[in-house]
Amino acid sequence: MDGEAISAFPPSRIDQFRGRHIGIVYQQTYFIESLSVLENLLLSPYAEGRSKARAIADRFNINGLLFRYPHQLSVGQQQRASIARAVMNEPKLLLADEPTSALDNKNCGLVIDLLLEEAKAQNAVLIIVTHDDRLSHEISNSVTLNDLVN
Repeated sequence: MDGEAISAFPPSRIDQFRGRHIGIVYQQTYFIESLSVLENLLLSPYAEGRSKARAIADRFNINGLLFRYPHQLSVGQQQRASIARAVMNEPKLLLADEPTSALDNKNCGLVIDLLLEEAKAQNAVLIIVTHDDRLSHEISNSVTLNDLVN
Protein backbone atom coordinates (compact mmCIF):
# COMPACT_ATOMS: atom_id res chain seq x y z
CA MET A 1 0.00 0.00 0.00
CA ASP A 2 1.29 3.42 -0.97
CA GLY A 3 4.39 1.66 -2.37
CA GLU A 4 5.19 -0.23 0.81
CA ALA A 5 4.96 -3.98 1.50
CA ILE A 6 3.12 -3.76 4.81
CA SER A 7 2.98 -7.56 5.26
CA ALA A 8 6.66 -7.44 6.29
CA PHE A 9 6.18 -4.72 8.91
CA PRO A 10 6.53 -5.50 12.63
CA PRO A 11 3.29 -4.89 14.62
CA SER A 12 4.36 -1.47 15.90
CA ARG A 13 5.11 -0.28 12.35
CA ILE A 14 1.78 -1.64 11.09
CA ASP A 15 -0.06 0.36 13.76
CA GLN A 16 1.86 3.51 12.81
CA PHE A 17 1.22 2.93 9.10
CA ARG A 18 -2.49 2.29 9.69
CA GLY A 19 -2.82 5.44 11.79
CA ARG A 20 -1.15 7.51 9.11
CA HIS A 21 -2.68 6.05 5.92
CA ILE A 22 -6.08 4.54 6.78
CA GLY A 23 -9.26 6.30 7.85
CA ILE A 24 -12.17 4.31 9.27
CA VAL A 25 -15.82 5.30 9.50
CA TYR A 26 -17.65 2.86 11.74
CA GLN A 27 -21.32 1.93 11.52
CA GLN A 28 -21.80 3.19 15.03
CA THR A 29 -19.87 6.31 15.91
CA TYR A 30 -17.32 6.03 18.67
CA PHE A 31 -16.41 9.22 20.46
CA ILE A 32 -14.98 9.99 23.85
CA GLU A 33 -18.17 11.37 25.36
CA SER A 34 -16.43 13.71 27.82
CA LEU A 35 -14.65 15.51 24.96
CA SER A 36 -16.12 18.04 22.56
CA VAL A 37 -16.35 17.31 18.85
CA LEU A 38 -13.25 19.45 18.29
CA GLU A 39 -11.30 17.57 20.96
CA ASN A 40 -12.37 14.26 19.43
CA LEU A 41 -11.11 15.46 16.02
CA LEU A 42 -7.79 16.49 17.53
CA LEU A 43 -7.17 13.03 19.01
CA SER A 44 -5.59 11.91 15.75
CA PRO A 45 -1.83 11.81 16.27
CA TYR A 46 -1.47 13.10 12.72
CA ALA A 47 -3.85 16.02 13.08
CA GLU A 48 -2.16 19.28 12.25
CA GLY A 49 -3.99 21.21 14.92
CA ARG A 50 -7.07 23.31 15.30
CA SER A 51 -6.82 25.07 11.95
CA LYS A 52 -7.04 21.77 10.07
CA ALA A 53 -9.88 20.55 12.28
CA ARG A 54 -11.78 23.77 11.67
CA ALA A 55 -11.19 23.54 7.90
CA ILE A 56 -12.51 19.99 7.81
CA ALA A 57 -15.45 20.94 10.05
CA ASP A 58 -16.24 23.77 7.65
CA ARG A 59 -16.25 21.39 4.65
CA PHE A 60 -18.55 19.02 6.53
CA ASN A 61 -20.83 21.79 7.78
CA ILE A 62 -20.22 20.98 11.44
CA ASN A 63 -18.36 24.16 12.46
CA GLY A 64 -21.21 25.15 14.72
CA LEU A 65 -20.96 21.80 16.50
CA LEU A 66 -17.27 21.82 17.44
CA PHE A 67 -17.86 22.76 21.07
CA ARG A 68 -20.79 20.41 21.60
CA TYR A 69 -20.46 16.96 23.07
CA PRO A 70 -21.29 13.83 21.06
CA HIS A 71 -24.51 13.16 22.99
CA GLN A 72 -25.76 16.62 21.94
CA LEU A 73 -25.60 15.75 18.22
CA SER A 74 -28.17 14.12 15.95
CA VAL A 75 -27.24 10.81 14.32
CA GLY A 76 -26.51 12.59 11.04
CA GLN A 77 -24.29 15.15 12.76
CA GLN A 78 -22.46 12.38 14.59
CA GLN A 79 -21.83 10.56 11.32
CA ARG A 80 -20.46 13.71 9.65
CA ALA A 81 -18.19 14.27 12.66
CA SER A 82 -17.09 10.65 12.44
CA ILE A 83 -16.15 11.08 8.78
CA ALA A 84 -14.32 14.30 9.62
CA ARG A 85 -12.31 12.41 12.22
CA ALA A 86 -11.53 9.64 9.72
CA VAL A 87 -10.05 12.09 7.20
CA MET A 88 -7.96 14.16 9.64
CA ASN A 89 -4.88 12.14 8.68
CA GLU A 90 -5.47 12.50 4.90
CA PRO A 91 -5.70 8.73 4.43
CA LYS A 92 -4.83 6.83 1.27
CA LEU A 93 -7.49 4.24 2.16
CA LEU A 94 -10.89 5.19 3.57
CA LEU A 95 -12.99 2.32 4.95
CA ALA A 96 -16.67 2.83 5.76
CA ASP A 97 -18.77 0.19 7.51
CA GLU A 98 -22.51 0.80 6.99
CA PRO A 99 -22.03 4.59 7.11
CA THR A 100 -25.65 5.37 6.18
CA SER A 101 -27.65 2.60 7.84
CA ALA A 102 -29.09 4.76 10.64
CA LEU A 103 -29.69 7.86 8.51
CA ASP A 104 -32.78 9.27 6.84
CA ASN A 105 -32.70 9.82 3.07
CA LYS A 106 -31.47 13.44 3.28
CA ASN A 107 -28.58 12.61 5.59
CA CYS A 108 -27.81 9.43 3.65
CA GLY A 109 -27.24 11.50 0.53
CA LEU A 110 -25.18 14.05 2.44
CA VAL A 111 -22.94 11.41 4.02
CA ILE A 112 -22.30 9.49 0.80
CA ASP A 113 -21.51 12.76 -0.99
CA LEU A 114 -19.02 13.65 1.76
CA LEU A 115 -17.34 10.25 1.54
CA LEU A 116 -17.05 10.41 -2.25
CA GLU A 117 -15.81 14.02 -2.20
CA GLU A 118 -13.21 13.30 0.49
CA ALA A 119 -11.94 10.18 -1.28
CA LYS A 120 -11.54 12.20 -4.46
CA ALA A 121 -9.91 15.17 -2.69
CA GLN A 122 -7.45 12.88 -0.87
CA ASN A 123 -6.90 10.70 -3.96
CA ALA A 124 -7.83 7.82 -1.66
CA VAL A 125 -9.40 4.45 -2.26
CA LEU A 126 -12.88 4.32 -0.71
CA ILE A 127 -14.30 0.97 0.33
CA ILE A 128 -17.86 0.91 1.64
CA VAL A 129 -19.49 -2.17 3.10
CA THR A 130 -23.25 -1.78 3.20
CA HIS A 131 -26.67 -3.35 2.89
CA ASP A 132 -28.14 0.08 2.10
CA ASP A 133 -29.74 -0.11 -1.35
CA ARG A 134 -29.93 3.70 -1.47
CA LEU A 135 -26.22 3.74 -2.28
CA SER A 136 -26.42 1.51 -5.35
CA HIS A 137 -26.88 4.48 -7.69
CA GLU A 138 -24.13 6.50 -6.03
CA ILE A 139 -21.28 4.02 -6.29
CA SER A 140 -19.75 3.34 -9.70
CA ASN A 141 -17.86 0.15 -8.85
CA SER A 142 -19.52 -2.41 -6.63
CA VAL A 143 -19.42 -6.06 -5.73
CA THR A 144 -22.62 -7.75 -4.62
CA LEU A 145 -22.37 -10.78 -2.42
CA ASN A 146 -25.41 -13.02 -2.43
CA ASP A 147 -26.51 -14.89 0.65
CA LEU A 148 -24.96 -18.32 0.82
CA VAL A 149 -27.46 -21.03 1.66
CA ASN A 150 -26.38 -24.60 2.37
